[in-house]
Amino acid sequence: MPDTPTAPVILGNEPGSFPRSVLAERHPAIIQQVRDAFPYDPGQHRALDALLKNCTEGTIEPLPADAPDHDQWAAWGTDKYAGQSWYDVPWLWSESYFYRQLLDAVGYFGPGAWQGIDPFRPFKRAELDAPETDEELTALDELEAEPPQERAKSLLHGSLWGNRADLGFRLSAAGAESASQAPVPALVADDSERLWSLLSGNGTLCLVADNAGRELIPDLLLLAHLLDQGRVERAVLHIKPHPYYVSDATTADVVDALHRLTGAPGAAATYGRRLWSAMADGRLTVRAHPFSCAPLPYADMPADLRAEFAAATLTIVKGDLNYRRLVGDCLWAPTTPFEDVTAYFPGPVAALRTLKSDVITGLDARTEAALVAAEGQRWRTGGTHALIQVRA
Repeated sequence: MPDTPTAPVILGNEPGSFPRSVLAERHPAIIQQVRDAFPYDPGQHRALDALLKNCTEGTIEPLPADAPDHDQWAAWGTDKYAGQSWYDVPWLWSESYFYRQLLDAVGYFGPGAWQGIDPFRPFKRAELDAPETDEELTALDELEAEPPQERAKSLLHGSLWGNRADLGFRLSAAGAESASQAPVPALVADDSERLWSLLSGNGTLCLVADNAGRELIPDLLLLAHLLDQGRVERAVLHIKPHPYYVSDATTADVVDALHRLTGAPGAAATYGRRLWSAMADGRLTVRAHPFSCAPLPYADMPADLRAEFAAATLTIVKGDLNYRRLVGDCLWAPTTPFEDVTAYFPGPVAALRTLKSDVITGLDARTEAALVAAEGQRWRTGGTHALIQVRA
């Protein structure tokens, strides 16, 4: 489309940049955490050592020829980027490929005894079983006394803020409104009324999930409420087909979250049973499309996924990584209209995102100026701000 705006794709080679710190510092730390979490054998340790050296000092190498997704990744970019530094290719691509190589190092794709063992499961379970999760689930009992409309707003904000334990379900609509009136708003864009207007009781809602654990639970609670209140007829929860980005949700994580809900006291168990029933009768479906782990923006989605989103009444895209994929992982001017950069999307789309990377669109000039004046550029990556953006 000739009118589609453009901006430079984010790379990881700028000294002092956030992407550079992820590649040079966060990825080595993740390798060490995974190594410490499992009693891996000498071969796995050697593979992890090799990955550490390669991703910090070496160049991109293709997957082994017998890897089940070798051809897929070749089409996604390994043929194009092989031999280049991890820092010199698009940051979205290098981040994604790091996690795919990490799975290869620990034997996730097999064959062997470690096939299918999620290297991030201990971290996900620890968060799901944390005392803060108990507190947030207990807060559901108080929420049940609220009118459905207020309950819906609270659940939407719970899903938005994810694992922010200081907010969680307690971030009421009133709290969000007062924050929006502050000099530096917590919610930098709020299209929530437009979002609600699209959920009139007909059709299908797609929710593209982000993280497992204490972020997935409020996503599931929001879906349960929307189905129970007749705001949607059917919901499709898009999750990852295999472990990705440490905490991203897989089918196993959905099951763990449902067991956490149904095993809890009070209202949480009621929500869990509603979700269980909705899955049993087909009103709630879990979808794990291979493109969910692609190192590419959603503008490059395959035809079958495009058709699914086109048929949905609304697609809600959750989280920072999915936002980067939705608008393109580029250095946009913050005032670039969200509607313009998502014009390609095949149906109505909403983004619920806590800001944890440099990518941002759809801000008004006054909000951007207030944020920069108060925080410099830290507001982009610190997770202290969030947004709800909708393109109908």
